[in-house]
Amino acid sequence: MPMCYIHPTAVVDDASKIGRGTKIWHFTHVMEGAEIGEDCHIGQNVMIAPEVRLGRNVKVQNNVSIYSGVTCEDDVFLGPSCVFTNVRNPRSAVPRKSQFRPTAVRRGATIGANATIVCGVEIGPYAFVGAGAVVTRDVAPYSLVVGVPARHVGWMSRYGHRLTFDGQGYAVCPESGEKYRLKDGCVCKIE
Repeated sequence: MPMCYIHPTAVVDDASKIGRGTKIWHFTHVMEGAEIGEDCHIGQNVMIAPEVRLGRNVKVQNNVSIYSGVTCEDDVFLGPSCVFTNVRNPRSAVPRKSQFRPTAVRRGATIGANATIVCGVEIGPYAFVGAGAVVTRDVAPYSLVVGVPARHVGWMSRYGHRLTFDGQGYAVCPESGEKYRLKDGCVCKIE
């Protein structure tokens, strides 16, 4: 694990992979078989289970649990105390490790503080899951979802600003000036 920082109180199992420039903070446990990309920031009291894959520049805030089967692509933000599941119907007395369902968080997506992501879903690129939301189904690219269960309430730019579309289906990010198109219920950035 060259060129990364691991706080002395963190536990990083030998068979895990940690990318260059990554920082792992207090009381975190990275389990055997987990893979963390370059330039990630892993906050305090985080648990990263076996078979978790984190891309480059993933930010994991304090008190986050990431269970087996979760993949986060590059530039994902996981807010404080958010949690992922890996079995839909867990029971202590019924082993279901063979029933783990994969969850994918695509490039640039944000998961807000205290959100819960129920396994087996895909969070689309640059989607934004509001604080405290419970995601039980796929979230479209650039979509803003809030509530319990999470429901679509708008669209977000790559810079994390809510988009307001005109009558022809066009919007501009107020920070970046990037242009977006809403057509047939889907948003794409105009190149």
